[in-house]
Amino acid sequence: MLAGGRGQRMQAARRGARLSDEQAAAAARGWKALMPIGTTPFLDYVLSSLADAGCREVGVVIGPEQRGAFDVYLQSVRARRTRVSLIDQAEPRGTADAVRSASDWVGKSPFLVVNGDNLYPVDALRSLVALDGPGAALFDRQTLLASGDIPPERVAAFAVAHVNAAGEVVRLIEKPAAPDLEAAGAPTLISMNAWRFDQRLLEACGDVGRSARDEYELPAAAQLAIERGVRVRAIVAHGPVLDLSGQADVAAVSRRLSGIGPQP
Repeated sequence: MLAGGRGQRMQAARRGARLSDEQAAAAARGWKALMPIGTTPFLDYVLSSLADAGCREVGVVIGPEQRGAFDVYLQSVRARRTRVSLIDQAEPRGTADAVRSASDWVGKSPFLVVNGDNLYPVDALRSLVALDGPGAALFDRQTLLASGDIPPERVAAFAVAHVNAAGEVVRLIEKPAAPDLEAAGAPTLISMNAWRFDQRLLEACGDVGRSARDEYELPAAAQLAIERGVRVRAIVAHGPVLDLSGQADVAAVSRRLSGIGPQP
């Protein structure tokens, strides 16, 4: 399931970001998942990776202003391996609220949660699918920094995960400070919002309070569930994560995906 987001960074002008007319139009509206990579919407690649991991039913959480564009996308996409449903989030109140918006769609079944503007390694998604309970795909902070795919200031903002000897997430720290990174140990594992959820985590999305940004945040909801006794398995993931948060990311993501034909 994908959380669409408001796309504020994508809307913001970026010096040196050279976009095609189609890309500039998508950026102006904050439509990150629909950003053309060449001539192919980024969402095609995300759906293709989910299909490779064994996901066949995909719900895309969108805002009211996005409905028309996503309806057009669904009419044009040649999805053979996934069936996509659009799920309305009444207003952009954060990632946990986006997940809560999908309560009726997911029913009682476990489900994956991923960001619509991230392309995760298929092996990480497969590992989440294979779990028999909640889990989080976690990435080595130093490896992400060394790859150069994501700007260091953005990596610094990702939630740091503390993992116990049993391989379970015991604490998530949003916007970590230097002491938080030191306490996390080595390797420092961070969350990029790739999860396997169940009903207990879904309930926490409805119960979590607002953050300092006045939003309902997914890491805070997961932390609430952990404090309630939910065991969340840590999946240490490898491989690049492509992050399409802003206009400056379009060129790098396009280079990475050049010559790759997605099969949604």
